[in-house]
Amino acid sequence: MKKTRLISLLSLLLVLVLAISACNPTPATTTAEAPAATDAPEETEAEAEETEAEAEETEAAEEATEAEAADDETPYIAVISKGFQHQFWQVVAKGAEAAAEEYGVEITFEGPPTEDMVDEQVKMLNAALAKQPAALALAALSTRSVDDQLRQALADGIPVIGFDSGVPEAPEGAVHATASTNNRNAGALGAEHMYEAVKEKLAEGEEGSPIRIAVISQDATSESVTGRTFGFVDKMVELVKAGGIETVAVTGHDLFIPEDQEEGALDAATVVIDVGVSSGTQAGQILTTIQALMNKDNVVGIFASNELSANGILDATNEGEDLGDVVAVGFDAGIRQKTAVQEGLFLGSVTQDPFQIGYKAVELAYKAYMGETVEDVDTGAKFYDKDNLSDPSINELVYE
Repeated sequence: MKKTRLISLLSLLLVLVLAISACNPTPATTTAEAPAATDAPEETEAEAEETEAEAEETEAAEEATEAEAADDETPYIAVISKGFQHQFWQVVAKGAEAAAEEYGVEITFEGPPTEDMVDEQVKMLNAALAKQPAALALAALSTRSVDDQLRQALADGIPVIGFDSGVPEAPEGAVHATASTNNRNAGALGAEHMYEAVKEKLAEGEEGSPIRIAVISQDATSESVTGRTFGFVDKMVELVKAGGIETVAVTGHDLFIPEDQEEGALDAATVVIDVGVSSGTQAGQILTTIQALMNKDNVVGIFASNELSANGILDATNEGEDLGDVVAVGFDAGIRQKTAVQEGLFLGSVTQDPFQIGYKAVELAYKAYMGETVEDVDTGAKFYDKDNLSDPSINELVYE
């Protein structure tokens, strides 16, 4: 009996041990918890990837916005002329504004009150460069006075375009191209028309009493004015000699006397081309020079190298009424000069195309800014008189 109870007790204990083991499966618990331990890192990595993707999208959006803003930024081109008192420059400004609209650029158009205010132009140029323009269009009163500024523009990568008289003898590489009239050709055009009107009178000259052709040059420094003066003088000498008169001489200013003119030629000349250069660009200074030229004996013609000089002739001759038999040829336009041509008091005048000068200056400046190769542009010149003044091809070039 005792033995049976002992076996039963041992059997009960064994059942209890098995039951307890079943309730505490330690190895199984470790295995079941392992996947849970790896789930957390997988979720963190996915979140990191999503955050990185969002950051990339944000950066791309910001870059697109910056690029769009850059595209919307309007290039600025500074245009600095030699002056603004002449109507010529006002038409140049209109051409520049038309090109600015065409090419979608912003411009400023400035010029000193008079064409002898070199320091004032230098100040304008300094102010323009301080704005770091995309490009610069410049008609320099004196290249020497703006040499430092041109070198600065070159160093800063700002392309410079010359217009009208341009920027002669600028530092190499500073000026990419020039939009201007070929002034020598334009001056020669004036000589050709005057010669036809006075050639018979030229034959009346004698040694000691020569026939004179007067030339008024506003200055002896500006490329445009001196170019026209050279063009007129050289062509007139050529035509007079071709007409059979070898005794022709140039006087008045050393700059314009031909290098091959022999010593003593003036004393033996029967035709003299007398060049007067004004002491300044004020109307009174121009008038004084013209009066000195016209008070000499046997003057049969007078050529003006620009609008201011042409107006000086009108000042000296009661708006042309007192010219008498003197043949006058002007340059550029303006209401006074145009009226003198219409009434036949001036034989005619040479006109540039001021609108195209301004337009081409800005067009070239924009193209240079865009990295295009640009070249000089001849904006042309024509002769107008009372007979062709109403022609559309002429009239549109003759401003008032």
